[in-house]
Amino acid sequence: MHLYGGYTNYGQDIGILMLDTRFPRIPGDIGNALTYAGIPVKYKVVKGAKPVRIMGDEPDPELLVPFIEAARELEAEGCKAITTSCGFLAPFQPQLAEAVNIPVFTSGLLAIPLAHQAVGPKKKVAVFTQRKKNLTEEHFTALGFTTGDMNVVVTGMQENTPFAKVFIEDGTQADLEVLEECMREMTVRHMREHPDTGAIVFECTNFGPYAKMVHELSGLPVFGINWLVELMAKAVNPPAYY
Repeated sequence: MHLYGGYTNYGQDIGILMLDTRFPRIPGDIGNALTYAGIPVKYKVVKGAKPVRIMGDEPDPELLVPFIEAARELEAEGCKAITTSCGFLAPFQPQLAEAVNIPVFTSGLLAIPLAHQAVGPKKKVAVFTQRKKNLTEEHFTALGFTTGDMNVVVTGMQENTPFAKVFIEDGTQADLEVLEECMREMTVRHMREHPDTGAIVFECTNFGPYAKMVHELSGLPVFGINWLVELMAKAVNPPAYY
């Protein structure tokens, strides 16, 4: 058997393009490597990609080139697939996928078509996000569908929540119980207003630590970037069954 080189590091299948942040990332968050036990990941920070430059009505177009450069670096370093640390980067999906020769999945929103098919056309697919007002139709059409196509309803956190103070305003301290309450309030409110929901999709990669709690409160399947990372990891490095 022959071995071939070409890289400095090996075994890191999933590359993650990170925003330029300082806020704490607990297990379950895409920025904590403990989230992906058994899945080797490699991080690369895109300098200057602050949350406020991503979470407008569209990502700052000036950031596209730095994201493409960082994606190409991850590919050159041996990653087999690439994702990002913010679902609001969905508008960059076509350009990033075209810029490299490995799979790119920019956003948890890519789980929506599967969730829609899984629950059927009469059930709603909920999208949970921090800032509903900034999640525009363009974030969905960049991925090849509209909210009407998939019976999507978007639910966001209330204005000026402590959650946003940490993850959008890049705070360096967080109270875990307060963050949990923000997620609980959003989930309970959504289920009260939309009892015909069949599945929940997290746009926000910071919601990952609360997937179990949201599932227990709603009784519904929960999709998001962590699910996609695990799915893609098996796609680019399939297990041997015999």
